[in-house]
Amino acid sequence: MAKGILGRKLGMTQIFDENGVLVPVTVIDVADNVVLQQKTVETDGYVATQVGFETKRDKLSNKPEQGHVKKADTAPKRFIREIRFKEELNNELVNITVGELVKTDLFKVGEEVDVTGTSKGKGFAGSIKRHNQSRGPMTHGSRYHRGPGSMGAVKGKLKGKNLPGHMGNEQVTIQNLVVTGVDVENQLLLISGSVPGPNKGLVIVKSAVKSSK
Repeated sequence: MAKGILGRKLGMTQIFDENGVLVPVTVIDVADNVVLQQKTVETDGYVATQVGFETKRDKLSNKPEQGHVKKADTAPKRFIREIRFKEELNNELVNITVGELVKTDLFKVGEEVDVTGTSKGKGFAGSIKRHNQSRGPMTHGSRYHRGPGSMGAVKGKLKGKNLPGHMGNEQVTIQNLVVTGVDVENQLLLISGSVPGPNKGLVIVKSAVKSSK
């Protein structure tokens, strides 16, 4: 069953596993996840659960937002996403009601997950740093060093070409990370390795679509 939860990256630390091996982990705060809407094939044409994370002040939300969260009897949320379900799992959705909290016990230790976040923005960068291209020769009269090279016949066809530009600040997903710890009391998830984005960045944790198990 596909499942997911929203959270905020707190930072990295390290723990020892049952074999005494030191494992670097990322701590994710997933408290205050509320189901705002349940979409079904009959009403919306597809199956999904809309989840809201992190309460914000009423004055920062407009009336449509306030009316939407009022149906779930909760406050306006800062981060709202949909977790898609497979259509054949429609019968299982009766266990997830609007207004219900989604907690860390959704995942178990050892489970594989995909984590999606926004990578750190690094500003304007050249093609060598941004796309890992090679530079030209630095000696023997070469006048080509760190340029992007010949553009060729590209009139009107620059989209997708590896050119200098804004580096980072993109949606990135890291797959098949392992849940190494579940803190139900403090609503924290410990996930092996690093996840995209800076500390305090918003992330989505979903069950792995390419699980190796």
